[in-house]
Amino acid sequence: MLDDANEIHPLFQGAPRSTEFRKLRKRIVRLAREAIDQYGMVDRDGPRAKWLVCLSGGKDSYTLLAVLHELQWRGMLPVDLLACNLDQGQPGFPATILPEFLAKMQVPHRIEYRDTYSIVVDKIPAGRTFCALCSRLRRGNLYRIAREEGCSAVVLGHHRDDILETFFMNLFHGGRLATMPPKLVNEDGDLFLYRPLAHVAEVDCEKFARAMQYPIIPCDLCGSQDGLQRQQVKQILDGWESNSPGRRQVMFRALMNARPSHLLDPQLFDFAGLSVSPLKTDENSDGIPDLR
Repeated sequence: MLDDANEIHPLFQGAPRSTEFRKLRKRIVRLAREAIDQYGMVDRDGPRAKWLVCLSGGKDSYTLLAVLHELQWRGMLPVDLLACNLDQGQPGFPATILPEFLAKMQVPHRIEYRDTYSIVVDKIPAGRTFCALCSRLRRGNLYRIAREEGCSAVVLGHHRDDILETFFMNLFHGGRLATMPPKLVNEDGDLFLYRPLAHVAEVDCEKFARAMQYPIIPCDLCGSQDGLQRQQVKQILDGWESNSPGRRQVMFRALMNARPSHLLDPQLFDFAGLSVSPLKTDENSDGIPDLR
């Protein structure tokens, strides 16, 4: 990738010139492009699509925004991109950071204010976590905005580790084998949900966003709560990764290599319809069966 100011998107201007960062950047862009192609996120034969790129101000969404604009800039992503931040009314949320950043970076965007914080605080009993309701309210508003803007897809910054953590949360607490898919159709059937960073490790998103010095905004609503199931699962995965480096990637590959016949769900595999065939044998001159 060229680093001349005229050859890159403004989101990449000022990028570190170290070999380490170049490799990191190249890896993230390559993995995002692979996910986009592998899961058919772009219909190259249809009309040009428009994506609503959700920007929270965290490291993952900044990485997503930069990578998508880099691919678009280089002609590898034939879609229109609209960045969107949903200000949910959390106390102390720095409302000016993202509009100023997006304007400086010449990124088309929409900033939407909806006080879902008050709803969450009112509905969730003291001591309970806000994440589930907060997420549902946020998702509903993002779908509405996508429709208003004529977008065909809502694009989120979930990465490989988010997907793994969700799998184990469903396994440990939900009693099901399920996770965040890279491509999904919403319940109403009118919008796609994409996760182009599905193959990208969280540590790479963090290294990238901090190296680029993007103005990261922490999630003070959910991230400040202790004892979340996701944090517990993250600690388990961190322990496994520490004892056996590369374990996360091995587990992630397993999610891409499912064998329904070796699981227990009769809705996925017709166990009742399994049948056997008589074993064919031939007898030799000694009258002993010759197994074929």
